[in-house]
Amino acid sequence: MTIDPVWGWAVLLGVLGLVFGSFIATLAIRWPAGKAISSGRSACDVCAKGLRAGELIPVLSYLLQRGRCRGCGAHIRVQHVLTEMVGGAIGIAAAIASPDPAGAAGAVFGWLLLTLAALDIEALWLPNKLTATLAIAGLATGIIGLQPALQDRLIGGAAGFGVLWIVAWSYRRLRGRQGLGGGDPKLFGGIGLWLGWQALPLVLLAACLIGLAGVLGLMLGGRRITATDRLPFGVMLAAAAFAVWLGMAIGPMPV
Repeated sequence: MTIDPVWGWAVLLGVLGLVFGSFIATLAIRWPAGKAISSGRSACDVCAKGLRAGELIPVLSYLLQRGRCRGCGAHIRVQHVLTEMVGGAIGIAAAIASPDPAGAAGAVFGWLLLTLAALDIEALWLPNKLTATLAIAGLATGIIGLQPALQDRLIGGAAGFGVLWIVAWSYRRLRGRQGLGGGDPKLFGGIGLWLGWQALPLVLLAACLIGLAGVLGLMLGGRRITATDRLPFGVMLAAAAFAVWLGMAIGPMPV
C-alpha cells in the first residue's frame, strides 16, 4: 500500500502544527507576564510541578487528564488545547492547499499569525520582535522566488503599514484617543510582504467582517460593547490573512 504524498505532507505539517501550537500557547501565557519562555523544564502554571513527557503530548494529554493538572488538579486553560488544534489545522490546510515547498512556507505564515493572534487575545499586544519576524520571513520567501513577486510584496509591505498608520493617526487626531494599537499597522505591513499589495483590500475587508461578526456575537451573548472597548484587531487581520493565503494557494476553481 502506498501513501498519498499529499496526505503524507498534511500529516507531517499537521503534527508540526500541534507541536508549534503547544509552544505558542505557552508563549502567549508566559511572555506577557514576563516569565521565561523556553528556559527550564515545562511546568504547571499554577503549582509549578514539572511535567513529564507523557503530559506534554499536544491535545492527547489534555484529553487523558480531563483538562486538569495531575499534581494540583487545577484546570488547564482550554485556550492551550485550542491553540494546539488551530496550529495543527493550519499545517494540514497549508499542505492540502499547496503540497510543495510553498505549502511549508504557508504553514510558517499561519503559525506566525497564530502566535501574534494568541498574544493579542491574551494581552492586546503585538510585539515588534514578532511583527519584524513576520516581515523578514515574507521578504525571504519572496527572495527565494515564491509567489507573489518580490516587487508586489515590497509594495504590499509599504501600503499595508501606511494605510493603517494613516487610519490610526487620523482617528487619534479627530477623536483624541487611540483607535488602533501601534502593532496593527506593522502586522498589516508584514501581511503585505507575504501576500502582495493586490491581496490587501480583501484581507482588510475580511478582517472587518470578522470583527463585525465577533461584536455581534458578543452583543447577542449579552455583553455591552462601547466605543471605548478595546478589541484585538490583530486577531481579525491574522485570520483574514491566512484565509486569503489559502485562497491564493488553491487558485481559481476550474470552469
